[in-house]
Amino acid sequence: MNIKQLETFVTVANQLSFTKASEEMYITQSSVSKIIKSLEDELSVQLFYRIPQIQLTDAGKELYRHSVDVLSRLNNIPVELGNLSKLKKGRVRIGIPPIIGSSFFPSVIGSFKAKYPDIDIRLTEVGSKVIIDELENGNLDVGIVCSYPSDRDEYHLYPLVKSQLMVGVHGDNPLAVKESLSFMDLKDEGFVLFKEDFSLYDSIIEGCTQNGFTPNIICNSSQKDFILEMVASRMGITCLPHITCAHVNNDNLRFIPLESPKIFLNLLITWKKNRYLSYASREWIRFTSDALDLRIEI
Repeated sequence: MNIKQLETFVTVANQLSFTKASEEMYITQSSVSKIIKSLEDELSVQLFYRIPQIQLTDAGKELYRHSVDVLSRLNNIPVELGNLSKLKKGRVRIGIPPIIGSSFFPSVIGSFKAKYPDIDIRLTEVGSKVIIDELENGNLDVGIVCSYPSDRDEYHLYPLVKSQLMVGVHGDNPLAVKESLSFMDLKDEGFVLFKEDFSLYDSIIEGCTQNGFTPNIICNSSQKDFILEMVASRMGITCLPHITCAHVNNDNLRFIPLESPKIFLNLLITWKKNRYLSYASREWIRFTSDALDLRIEI
């Protein structure tokens, strides 16, 4: 087994296409097929189902997990060597859920960039579930998530914020006069929610289910502003954490605490254990820890 085989295997797994993999690697499709076949022969396992469409086998999924880690470590060798010279350069890839990104981190990131202008910051706004997947695959260095990953033992996890869930309604909605709301108050309302890859979606669905009803979901979106515009247009209600509602300026909207039971958004900073963290990533975590008065050990 060699690096070329692993790179080819990971590329095919990412593309789920021998043709697209060959185009990305600038080699022929027959060469890609031969490399994958030789790897399968060497390991005595089938890595892909090829009919009716390309899919990873169980053995392929296991090899993919290890291969991503090996290639990530290999690609980080130049970064590690560069760090020895103490150059404050590099790149940090951060995943932030849209539900809090614009209201919580701009000042921290701006201050960090001012202090380290040669460190490239790559921000990705996606749901917490996707952030965990991208950390697992090595496509992100650090993530800010709203829920604990299922395999939390494989991640460093540090709490940032605990924020109560609020119900957002138009001021003309009869619910707007209430000082607090329960899930049962919402059973006849239409919901405008974040998409299924957001952990907040699961919390809301679970709360409705536990109270004996299935929510009427009018639409899902990954954009907070679109959700708020829908509610402001009397298209439904939404549920957002207080940390997000506090930064909304719209006289047509009212945000009411959700009680019985209270639900909290638990914001966490996380990164993968047993995976190299670049100088840039370490510096960003330290800087954020100091800026937000946290106690994060690296």
